[in-house]
Amino acid sequence: MIALRGGTVIDATGTRRADVTVEDGRVTAVGTETDAADRELDVDGRYVVPGLIDTHVHLAMDGRPDVSTLRGEQGYAGAYRVTANLETLLEAGVTTVRDLGSWGSMAIDAARAVETGVVDGPRILAAGEAITMTGGHGHWFGREADGPAEVRKAAREQLKRGATTVKCMATGGVLTTGSRTGAPELTREELEAAVGVARAAGVPTAAHAHGVEGIVAATEAGIDSVEHGTFMDADAATRLADNGTYWVPTANALYGIVEHGTGAGIPDEAVAKAEAALDPYADAFEHALEADVPIAMGTDAGTPFNAFADVPTELERLVDHGLSPAAALEAATINGATLLGLEDVGLVEPGYCADLLVLDSNPLEDVTAWQRPEHVVTDGVIVH
Repeated sequence: MIALRGGTVIDATGTRRADVTVEDGRVTAVGTETDAADRELDVDGRYVVPGLIDTHVHLAMDGRPDVSTLRGEQGYAGAYRVTANLETLLEAGVTTVRDLGSWGSMAIDAARAVETGVVDGPRILAAGEAITMTGGHGHWFGREADGPAEVRKAAREQLKRGATTVKCMATGGVLTTGSRTGAPELTREELEAAVGVARAAGVPTAAHAHGVEGIVAATEAGIDSVEHGTFMDADAATRLADNGTYWVPTANALYGIVEHGTGAGIPDEAVAKAEAALDPYADAFEHALEADVPIAMGTDAGTPFNAFADVPTELERLVDHGLSPAAALEAATINGATLLGLEDVGLVEPGYCADLLVLDSNPLEDVTAWQRPEHVVTDGVIVH
């Protein structure tokens, strides 16, 4: 048994001064009178919060300026990189991730390796290969498919491998040469085919979608989360809210490109696309907040200058774009858990998985506190 003594617990349910005890990977008590423990941490003056949930990463990538240089790399090299990324994520306080596209079964295999204790890392939900149209966004590391029947088969292939989520490319993207960022790619009928397969298997779905037409198609097809949503307008935001579709903004991805710009090794075309997206992206936040769209945190970690160590900065970017620190906390914890279908993750409550961080200041007053975890506990094990 582990006990965290004297801290202030903060999660989506509120703030309270309480000890937290952990046993067999679960929170067993949150209160002022708890049993003695085998190991005790004095966290007086500190804040105990749920571990971060990043709902959009690419474990096989590493933040290099030009991701296309990963083409043709041997799988063994990628596996070492994934292992290093998992270690970095834990040190940053990330205890659950959703991988939304790595080649082959790399991320699925990583999920099994973490689950069986072969390597240390956050809990992983993995999509396997993202489903894209022939020549579509991410085609070089995705599963190309055209028409509802092919998309249906592609989704089933990922589930056969062990995928625990299904990812589709509804529009073009920034990092695929020749792809128009917001142009529709997979059709609503194709997206519906993927959703049908996923729902039958009881797993969530995600759609990469920058443009309005793709966002609306994904939402109306029943996709659970729209990733990026860069050009979301007021009507699209209302549709997301009405359907309960989550938005995963991935601010770190956009700013990782824009803040480094040309000359840093990022393809010029990608920089131009990202710069053109800045103003519409700011508008998208206004529309989403006005419509009360549910938001879950995701970073797209692994894309250019979007390091896994920097995942916690996404909360600061969310606040910069209008979320309150409390809403950012919810986006990065319980909202992510709800989106991923995890019923015992995202709160500091008895019976929940013991995924906990100890912060040096109140994250409701200082959103940068997430960037400085003093302790990280995952599944009841103190890893940092």
